Amino acid sequence: MDVLHLKLIRQNVKDFLNEISKKYDQEGNKLLDIAPQVHEGAKEFFVKSIISTLDIDIKSGADYIADLCNDNSKLIPSNSFDIIVCTEVLEHTLNPFKAVAEIYRMLKTKGVALITVPFNFRIHGPLPDCWRFTEHGLRQLFIEFSEIALNSLETEHRNLMPVHYTLIAIK
Repeated sequence: MDVLHLKLIRQNVKDFLNEISKKYDQEGNKLLDIAPQVHEGAKEFFVKSIISTLDIDIKSGADYIADLCNDNSKLIPSNSFDIIVCTEVLEHTLNPFKAVAEIYRMLKTKGVALITVPFNFRIHGPLPDCWRFTEHGLRQLFIEFSEIALNSLETEHRNLMPVHYTLIAIK
């Protein structure tokens, strides 16, 4: 099941970024890709946007080395980005409420957060892997945003146990 779900999750992230980039990838847009180093990240899909990266790992080579759960306003001013991509990261944060507040702070007004998280998937690295979010939990995490579009990738033959969520949140 883990192998199948990992394949489904990776394809869902890829499909999500491919589809959403058609709408939001525009010349001059500033995009922050959070922790993309292990996977392909947004750069494959957002070819017109100006992409910066953020990671907690000092060895990652990211443009910004920072903990998403902290106020990083001395490093990254408020209202800096048109788009923030955060795929398969929130489950690894120690405080997802602070992480989402930091995403909100860094986004410009009308900026877009593109989020993906697993639900029906095993504990995985990089550790720690702290959380699984339900639809209701995600809506609460992103309550400060003006609009939220949430989609689930359902687990076959298992009602109310999605494999994965994708979320678009507009500040």
